[in-house]
Amino acid sequence: MKKLTIHSLSGIGALCCCLAAIFLSFAGNHAVAGPFVIAFFLLLALAFQGYEHLKGYSFTILIFAAVSTSLYYPQYFLEWGGFKLSGLIIPLLQVIMFGMGTAMSLNDFAAVVKTPKGVVIGILAQFTIMPLLGMTLASVSGLPPEIAAGIILVGCSPSGVASNVMSYLAKANLALSITLTSCTTLLAPFVTPMLMKYLAGAYIEIDATKMMFDIIKMIILPVLGGLVFNKILSGKTAWLDKLMPQVSMLGIALIIVVITAAGRDSLLSIGPLLILLTLIHNIFGYVLGYGAAKLFKMNESDARTVAIEVGLQNAGLASGIAKTMGKIATIGLAAGVFGPVMNITGSMLASYWHKRSPDKL
Repeated sequence: MKKLTIHSLSGIGALCCCLAAIFLSFAGNHAVAGPFVIAFFLLLALAFQGYEHLKGYSFTILIFAAVSTSLYYPQYFLEWGGFKLSGLIIPLLQVIMFGMGTAMSLNDFAAVVKTPKGVVIGILAQFTIMPLLGMTLASVSGLPPEIAAGIILVGCSPSGVASNVMSYLAKANLALSITLTSCTTLLAPFVTPMLMKYLAGAYIEIDATKMMFDIIKMIILPVLGGLVFNKILSGKTAWLDKLMPQVSMLGIALIIVVITAAGRDSLLSIGPLLILLTLIHNIFGYVLGYGAAKLFKMNESDARTVAIEVGLQNAGLASGIAKTMGKIATIGLAAGVFGPVMNITGSMLASYWHKRSPDKL
């Protein structure tokens, strides 16, 4: 008889919690179902850790557990002792960006000179495909102006560090991925406000100059600080290299939880539609990014990189911008949804490509 492991027991527990949550929900006991929903995601994440091909999805499942907690118990994620937890969003984003800087060096930008074609195509695809998709989806969504503007804001943001992880798993060009993430991040203070001014100006008032300086404070200064830190202590901070990815994941989770709690009422009323629009935005980003790369005769590995860079946005930055605008519960809502959605689709796409070597295509 096969011995049950903690992972298999967790899977059984997750199934039981899922059935209990469904039964209680249909019975109208939604509040009582809450703990079972949360326990289901937590146990499922633990169960996934026991299977090599499912491990990569554990973090995404934990995000769902965190989001479920903030939906059922938003009061715990709005304010503590008079301090509004939304005030943590920008510091957390700065820590994440500092971590990105510590993982970079000036050598990463050498690819701009070595492979300018891939870099130029990737940057142009990033700042045309997703912004225009966002504007199109916002215009047909019928959503309130500020929430619709949030969709555009996600599209106008640069790619995030998650794209580098997904590119590595997808057997794409990791060097190109890091270069594109770095370049689009450094261009964001100038490009994102301009795009928002022209694409989202009809929905909300945009102060492009203020947004530019806000982005510089949120990402450019922390990234440069990380670069300097890496330069001075190169090879002496292995512990930091191991710690920062964990800190970044925790930071992203906390940002999503705070946004979800702040925008809970809006999310419950328009959640399904916003999730659908976010999914379309994300998937079409992959498809059109890949198509653009192939149109310009890029090889398979580079085409995968561009697809992932275009499809995966820096939702944390979009959240930070929404916070500086004082609209975290409305403009920031799309970013809060985009984060979990892109982690799921990105993991699935990376797993699919991981099994298909680009050299054989």
